[in-house]
Amino acid sequence: MGIKLKRRTKMKYQLPETESGKDVWQLAREISLSAGEILLDWWPKAKEISDQGQNDIVTNVDRECEAHIRSAIQANFPEHGIFGEEEKGDDPTTGWTWIIDPIDGTQNYAWGIPCFSTVIAIAKDGEVVAGVNFDPMNNEMFHAARGKGAFLNEEKIQVSDISKFEDVILVTDPAYGPASGTTDTLQMLRKIWPSLKTARMIGSSALSISYVAAGRMDIFVHHRLQPYDQAAGMILMEEAGGLMTDRQGNRAELYSDGVIASSSTIHQEFMERTKHLQWRKPSSRALNPRER
Repeated sequence: MGIKLKRRTKMKYQLPETESGKDVWQLAREISLSAGEILLDWWPKAKEISDQGQNDIVTNVDRECEAHIRSAIQANFPEHGIFGEEEKGDDPTTGWTWIIDPIDGTQNYAWGIPCFSTVIAIAKDGEVVAGVNFDPMNNEMFHAARGKGAFLNEEKIQVSDISKFEDVILVTDPAYGPASGTTDTLQMLRKIWPSLKTARMIGSSALSISYVAAGRMDIFVHHRLQPYDQAAGMILMEEAGGLMTDRQGNRAELYSDGVIASSSTIHQEFMERTKHLQWRKPSSRALNPRER
């Protein structure tokens, strides 16, 4: 049997607007564009300086970009909370909160690999209602808002209609840190990879989820992500007709115990094929908002 999830209730509030009439979805898109310009300005220098052993350069770019995003948000919505990768900040599960990651795919950026993005999402009491994931290298903006649809630039997107598991392209990124689950992830991949068309690791969880929402890939799995890694992806998947759950099949939340994002058909097949694996078992401890 497939996973049966309670559908979200329809949004009962309007997206907040600036004094000039821009809603938070539009503002997030504009901010992501200007943040992307910062990343592109530093791009020619970042790898050269990193190669010289000055690894703090990318951290400085990260912080400059996050400071720019925070400033733009606060100038328009000073009453809203902000939760980001570098400075953390407000509780993303309370009130209106912007959830931001200035560079998702930081190591790619540092190593000169053109696969990274800026993530901005807006949540109301922990429910993501709008999100943007901008890839400045390819000028691709994935964005969505509750009840409005999911888009790549101006074109609507939807998850793939692949129905056979042997046709599936899976994308993942082995996690890191004390609760990474890397061993369990590799065991899971060894089990299912022979049944797939292929698998990929691109070094950016946000772009990976966006590619699944756009139908470029068919399923994204990860042992555990931070809210700023997955927030925009949550609304993208929902509005693109997909499904995003934790590793146990519960609807994804900001502090979910892992991520599985795909169409409902492929999700059901993946859950069946992995049901006895250690990777599917709940983590022994809750995600700490300060954990990297």
